[in-house]
Amino acid sequence: MSKPCVWHEVLHVCKESGARYGILHTPHGDFETPIFMPVGTKATVKTLMPNEIKKVSDGLILANTYHLWLQPGDEIVKDFGGIRGFMNWDGALLTDSGGFQVFSLAKIRKITEEGVNFRHHKSGAPLFLSPEMSIQIQNNLGADIIMSFDECPPFYADDKYLKDSVLRTIRWAKRGYLAHQNKDTQALFGIVQGGPNKELRKYCLEELEKLDFPGYSIGGLSVGETKEEMYEMLRFLKDVMPFNKPRYLMGVGSPDDLIMGAINGIDMFDCVLPSRNARHGQALTSIGRIQVKNQKYKLSHEPLDPNCDCEVCKNFTMGYLNHLVKAEEILGMRLLTYHNLYFLKNLMHNIREAIKNDSLLTFRDKAFKEMKYKLPL
Repeated sequence: MSKPCVWHEVLHVCKESGARYGILHTPHGDFETPIFMPVGTKATVKTLMPNEIKKVSDGLILANTYHLWLQPGDEIVKDFGGIRGFMNWDGALLTDSGGFQVFSLAKIRKITEEGVNFRHHKSGAPLFLSPEMSIQIQNNLGADIIMSFDECPPFYADDKYLKDSVLRTIRWAKRGYLAHQNKDTQALFGIVQGGPNKELRKYCLEELEKLDFPGYSIGGLSVGETKEEMYEMLRFLKDVMPFNKPRYLMGVGSPDDLIMGAINGIDMFDCVLPSRNARHGQALTSIGRIQVKNQKYKLSHEPLDPNCDCEVCKNFTMGYLNHLVKAEEILGMRLLTYHNLYFLKNLMHNIREAIKNDSLLTFRDKAFKEMKYKLPL
């Protein structure tokens, strides 16, 4: 039996934590896992050139179906050779389904069995998106890995709502699976939903497994629940998700969550946090998050992070970065975005090395102490 166009090879399981080290094989490159994927929402990782993205990522990035569908339009992107040709990116790509953006518009959308009626987040124009449309748009965008169209329910919704939502997500996954036209070049992942309800999560996964998706995403986490609740669900899913398929935790990217996610068996992560925080003057460092525009850095001749060897930390002082951020200069946003993504790339490298050395829990304890995170119970 031939392998799918995207497949995951688990090469080592950490004896100390149970975390997985492996290789994710895609049509546009092979990538060590666990991996963090920078988010390029509108076919751009904001403020960075593609050659810079290569330096601060492992070569796999994410783009957003909803936003590219609205502008410039998926047919236009297809005309340029898909996202890869459009943005001159020769690495690998993943697209989300657009579902999270649609469901975040809770006050201006209506869910039906056919799909979702909602309104444009800026103009208010009426829009409609179905599972089939989401897959067709993603086929046009041309990413290596694409997502099923799902419903992302509020984490604390009641059990009846969660059950109805999960059943709808399963039905929509089946419709999207049938609509997928590019199975030889694009891998469609199923998305496991169910909020905090473990029985519903397990049922959702079991039904999705019947379609034998090449990978499985975990949705509906990091949406307002506590970190303890998120970690508890990840611990549960770690033991029930198929071992030989990639596991993707959607929308999670703070350093503590990346470490805890890896401990709980996650192979893939994405989040806007490092780039969004950079645009607001916040840096991720080996001693924790810092706000660069704080007055105490005005006269600092020190680098942003003395333990980082990125181009920003090697070439610019905190005093200069403080000036750029307070002056709202674009260069400040660029430099902090570059550093934050480089920092997470390096963190993921260190996580992988700790897994291979059977010492991820030891690494966690040291990293949490240095970055001033509270160890979970």
